[in-house]
Amino acid sequence: MPKMDRSSPIFASAFRVLSLFLALFVFSAQPVLAQSILRDAETEKLFEDMSTPLIAAAGLDPKNVKIVLINDNSINAFVAQGQYVYVHSGLLMAAGEANEVQGVIAHELGHVAGGHSISIGNGIKTATGITLLSLLLGAAAMAAGAGDAGMAVMAAGQQAALGKFLAFSRAQEATTDAAGASYLSRAGISGHGSITFFKRLQNLEYRYSIPQDDSYGRTHPLTGERIAVLQERYAKDPAWKKPTDPNLEARFQRIKAKLKGYLDPRQALLEYPVGNNSVPARYARAYAWHRGAYPEKALEEASTLLASKPGDPYFQELKGQILLESGRPADALPLLRSATNATNYQPLIAATFGHALIATEDKSNFEEARKVLKSAVSRDNDNPFAWYQLGVVYAQEGDLARASLATAERYNLEGRAQLALASAEKAMGGIPTGSADWIRAQDIALVSREAVQNQRGRKRK
Repeated sequence: MPKMDRSSPIFASAFRVLSLFLALFVFSAQPVLAQSILRDAETEKLFEDMSTPLIAAAGLDPKNVKIVLINDNSINAFVAQGQYVYVHSGLLMAAGEANEVQGVIAHELGHVAGGHSISIGNGIKTATGITLLSLLLGAAAMAAGAGDAGMAVMAAGQQAALGKFLAFSRAQEATTDAAGASYLSRAGISGHGSITFFKRLQNLEYRYSIPQDDSYGRTHPLTGERIAVLQERYAKDPAWKKPTDPNLEARFQRIKAKLKGYLDPRQALLEYPVGNNSVPARYARAYAWHRGAYPEKALEEASTLLASKPGDPYFQELKGQILLESGRPADALPLLRSATNATNYQPLIAATFGHALIATEDKSNFEEARKVLKSAVSRDNDNPFAWYQLGVVYAQEGDLARASLATAERYNLEGRAQLALASAEKAMGGIPTGSADWIRAQDIALVSREAVQNQRGRKRK
């Protein structure tokens, strides 16, 4: 009886395609784990203000939708399970104005409202089903002695499966383009930035010689086609010529500059050279100097920013952070306290303030630090740094059980199940049974124990 040649290119190709579909399905069913999330109070506030009208226009609750910044220099944005929109830092850097980012967010909200992070599994399931069927039929043909015919069936099957999935994806994208346009219109926001951004993408496609005349083999419709369809729609909209709020635009340019200074200090100093005294330029240089370990230069830029706008909490946060990380926590306290109060105890800023209080090593500051940090984690419990600092306070105060609970929270957020389990069990041993903190420790222990068992099971396999 003839056997399948596993070294055959067609055989190998069939299983590569099958693996691709299975990998896509697994990715669509899991949260973003392998990406580095960038968190910044000012950036998150800007995202909130930029997106809230669009979220409401999409019929979603702004309290449930989150715009998350990912540290990735590619020009991309995507949605995953839940109502989360992930924006790459590269996209923010490539956008010329705030309205372009609003256009991208509107499009991604179309995916959220359409449940596409779930329904994409249906498209992949159909495509995978075709691939599996072709593999079975091909194997049957080869088992019957028709090796060439079996290989042909498998090759045709994987081609059909891929075509089916790509067509499904293109249809979703076209629907989402229309949805995003409707959200911009309902929110009274111009679609001009959406067109501008698509043209940026088209220019990149030209640069990399991506064909512009055949949509087959693409997950998205042709960019030129998308521009034409959207241009016609946007031009009729009353908001088409409406300018972006100048304050929003100024905030966006600040965010771009600080992000550049933080992620790429050398390039920031080239793009925002000394002599450019605009607010974004000074912001970029302050972060670039700080990241490059030039605290005095960073402080000079931060002080100038504060002199131009003394009550700006984000400038206060910046200078306070520079002082704190330069070994001057006591000098940082007034600035960080003011920034915390001005932002109504914004959790990220409050966590930095709590850290500064602890770093003074003055025991009289520990009670305030505990209150500040407890407030921070109660409003944003997804901050491992804040939990770590709270654990330090508890340990300094001699409350080792709650220090262990805070540590368990931290390790749980970081995905370190074994350490989270050990800390949670230690916390349960010192906290009154049945209390809220004991129940929380028990919850972490249960989740962590299951994760540890699953990890051991995978290793055995």
